[in-house]
Amino acid sequence: MCESGRMAQTSSILLNAGDRERLMALVADRNRPHKHVQRARIILCSDERLPVLQIAKRVGVSRPAVWRWQQRFAEEGVEGLLRDKTRPPGKPPVPPETVAQVLAITCSEPPGEVTHWTGRAVAERVGLALRTIQRIWRAHRVEPHRVRTFKRSNDPAFAEKAEDIVGLYMSPPAHAVVLSIDEKSQIQALSRTRPGTPVRPGRPATMTHDYKRHGTTTLFAALNVLDGTVLGRCMQRHRHQEFIRFLNAAEAAVPAGKIVHAILDNYAVHKHPRVRAWLSRHPRWVFHFTPTSASWLNAVEGFFSALTRRRLRRGDFISLVDLQGAIKRYIAEHNNDPRPFVWTKPAKLILDKIKRHAEPSECVSALV
Repeated sequence: MCESGRMAQTSSILLNAGDRERLMALVADRNRPHKHVQRARIILCSDERLPVLQIAKRVGVSRPAVWRWQQRFAEEGVEGLLRDKTRPPGKPPVPPETVAQVLAITCSEPPGEVTHWTGRAVAERVGLALRTIQRIWRAHRVEPHRVRTFKRSNDPAFAEKAEDIVGLYMSPPAHAVVLSIDEKSQIQALSRTRPGTPVRPGRPATMTHDYKRHGTTTLFAALNVLDGTVLGRCMQRHRHQEFIRFLNAAEAAVPAGKIVHAILDNYAVHKHPRVRAWLSRHPRWVFHFTPTSASWLNAVEGFFSALTRRRLRRGDFISLVDLQGAIKRYIAEHNNDPRPFVWTKPAKLILDKIKRHAEPSECVSALV
């Protein structure tokens, strides 16, 4: 129950048992929006006959807000607290035909020799404000200023190779070890000419643009898909001789009696005649080559990415030995708490997605 005078300041709130119970439930409900809880607390405090200033301080709102929601409760009850009054728009909405025109222009070829449409160019063509064009783009997730690169594999045996490798990830053979092998070459030992500053509130970390070079190294790595451990060796060069030395190290690390399925890319070193001769002398090893231009199928690439982001990109190395030591420590830390590699997408889903993206589609029909 409530009584109301002519002005919100003079509203006198008298709650009945049902309204009080609903308001207390709103305040106790942790899933309710904060604004609903505030409004319910205003009415409950008003029922205690507290002054408006005290209510405003207790709830954390202004005095006009207290008067406004007292008046709303007086007129509409508890339901009035749960909805905001609609306001007429300051400008009429953009007609759907104009929105479709903006999207069609954005997805068409720009005039002259420019590479893409800008917001001001589209606004001038359509006769709308720049801010309106930007709102339409944001609503339809159109970003003509951005471009994403891609690389499609032209391997005629892509489907067979992808099914083979994904099958090793998702259903590894019994009594076998699955190793994802690759090399990260030309890792530079760089030292900055001046020390940077750490991250601070409102400012990112800094580092100088110029640097000194202290040599390069190549990391040969094998990721054990079953347990997540990594075997790594840093070597000066990236030839078949170094690759065979790394294979010998992997051969010694794998327990006897287990078949070794090695996943590799199509780098020429992996198919060198001496590497093939080594493979014939070690019959328990089986090489599985990824399709061309499909390095994302090689699981060890994820380890290389993490190594680059967490240890190399912002690293400051005063010598080649310093760089190699940092890489070895990172591998040791990784192997202290390894996690098995988990592949979630079956080969059929991958092939269907590649086929779907290979088909041309109209930009506007996909957005409108």
